[in-house]
Amino acid sequence: DAVYLDDEKEREEYVLNDVGVVFHGDINEIKVRSWSYGQFEESILDACLFLMDKAELELSGRGNPIKICRVASAVINSKDENGVIAGSWDNTYTNGVPPSAWTGSVDILMEYYSSKQPVRYGQCWVFAGVFNTFLRCLGIPARLITTYCSAHDNNANLQLDFILDDEGKVDTKLTKDSVWNYHCWNEAWMTRPDLPVGFGGWQVVDGTPQETSDGMYRCGPASVQAIKHGHVCFQFDSPFVYAEVNGDIVYLRREKNGTQVIENVDTTHVGRLIVTKEVGGDGMIEITEDYKFQEGSEEERLALETALMYGVKKQTTQDTIYEAQKDVDMELQVQKAVLGSDFKVTITFRNKSHNRYTASAYLSGNIVFYTGVTKKEFKKHSFTANLEPSSPSAFDVVIKSSEYLSDLLDQASFHFFVTARIKETGKVLAIQRAAGLEIPALRIKTKGETVAGKEMSVTVEFTNPLKQTLENVTLRLEGPGVLRTMKKEFRQIPANSTLIWDIKCFPRQPGLRKLIASLNCDALRHVYGELNVQIQKP
Repeated sequence: DAVYLDDEKEREEYVLNDVGVVFHGDINEIKVRSWSYGQFEESILDACLFLMDKAELELSGRGNPIKICRVASAVINSKDENGVIAGSWDNTYTNGVPPSAWTGSVDILMEYYSSKQPVRYGQCWVFAGVFNTFLRCLGIPARLITTYCSAHDNNANLQLDFILDDEGKVDTKLTKDSVWNYHCWNEAWMTRPDLPVGFGGWQVVDGTPQETSDGMYRCGPASVQAIKHGHVCFQFDSPFVYAEVNGDIVYLRREKNGTQVIENVDTTHVGRLIVTKEVGGDGMIEITEDYKFQEGSEEERLALETALMYGVKKQTTQDTIYEAQKDVDMELQVQKAVLGSDFKVTITFRNKSHNRYTASAYLSGNIVFYTGVTKKEFKKHSFTANLEPSSPSAFDVVIKSSEYLSDLLDQASFHFFVTARIKETGKVLAIQRAAGLEIPALRIKTKGETVAGKEMSVTVEFTNPLKQTLENVTLRLEGPGVLRTMKKEFRQIPANSTLIWDIKCFPRQPGLRKLIASLNCDALRHVYGELNVQIQKP
C-alpha cells in the first residue's frame, strides 16, 4: 500500500515503537530526552480519529496519507481551527503546562479529546511528538527530526539579514529573520503518486505554526528528495523547508543615507546538522545528507540553481561590493558550564598575513529563546586586539552567574555575537554562537521485583544545584505499558537539598519498557530523567 516500508526492523521502530528520543540543546551541546508516544494506550486511537473529524477530512480521503498529513499538520496546532496544542514562545505559561513539563503525547491527546479545546502549551518538540503519535497510531511510518541552526526566513529569500548598528551590535528592531538553535519536525513515509517518479519515501511534515500555507498554518508533506535536489516546484511547501536548511546569513550595516552595506556573509551556519533517533536504539544518526549535498560541492551549487529556477527567491548582493578579510580568522569558544556557575568565553584571532593589524572588537552576550529571539543583552564587552603577523591572539571574557541568573529562560540558552573591525582595512569579521548550560538530571530507580501484574516500587530523586530555594515544583512520571502519568507538587526544595518521591504501580506489559520523568518550576525547567526497565512475565 501507499505507506509500505520493506524493512522489518524499520517497521518495528517507525510504526510500533511507543517511545522515542528528542534531540535538543544546540549544535555545540546536543541534549537528549525521551518522549512517550503511547500510540497503543487506551482511547488514543479514538482521539486520533477524532482529529480527522475535527479537520473535516472526507471519509474517502482517509486512506490517502498525503491528505491525512496535510490536514493533520494544520490540526496539531491551534492557530486556525482550534487544534490540539496552543504554542507559547514567550516564557509565560499562564493557566497551562509549560512545554518543557510534558513527558509524552498521551496526556495532551486525552485532554484535547475530552475538552475539545486547545491544550496549553507547546513548542516545536511537543507539536512533533504529538504528530508522531498520530501518524504511528494510524500506521503511517513516522520519525521525529531535529535540525540544528534552522533558519526562520521571514521572506524566504534564502538570506537571513542581521542588521548591525554603528557599534557593530545586532539591531533587534530591524532584524526580522532568526536562526533557531534547533527545530523539530516529522518525516512520514509514503508514496507520492501526485509527483514524478523518485520523490516518494520520507516526506517532511511540520505541525509547528511558523508560516501559513494556502491560508492555514501547516507545512508539508514535502519530499526530502525534492528538497535535496532543489526541485522545490513540487507540492507542498518545499521552498519553505529548503530555506530552513539552506539560507545564508548576511550581516548588513545601515549607512546614514539609508543604503545597506554588506559587512560579512556566512554561508555554512544554517542547517548544519540534521539528526534523528537510530533504528532499534536510543543513539543519534545524522541524516544531513538526505537533505543537502556536501557544503561547497558542485552538486550543492546545482541544487541551489535548480531551486532558484523554480522560484525560490534569492536576494542578489551585486549592488553592494563585498570583499571578505581573507587573511584574518576569528573563532569563538564557550566553556562548558553547569547552571549557576561562572564560565569564560574565548575569542581567538589568527592573523595569517605578514601585516600587523589592530581590531576593535565587541562581544554581546544575550539570553535567548531557543528560537534565536533575544530577551535581554546581559553582557557587553568592547576591547582592542593587537594582531601580530602570522600568529594567534586569544582574549578571555569571564561571564559571572550573577550577570545571567535573574533573566535566564527555560532552556538556559545564550547567544554570543562578536564583531570586529580591522582598523587598517575597514573590513568587519562577524561570528555568532549559541551556548547552553548543563542542567542537572533526575535520577529514577526501581526497588525489588519488576513483574507484569505485580506491584512495583519506583523512586525519583533530584538535588537542587542552585544557590536558591526552588518553589512550587511539579514532578511528572510516565511509562507506556507500566504506568499512566502521575504528578506530584512540592512546595519547596531548599538549595543543595535532595527531594525523594516514592511511587507504587502495577506494570501491565512485559518486555523492555521506559520510565520518563520531568521536573518543572519557574526557576528551573527542562530537567529530565529516564530509566529502561525489563518487566518480567508473571
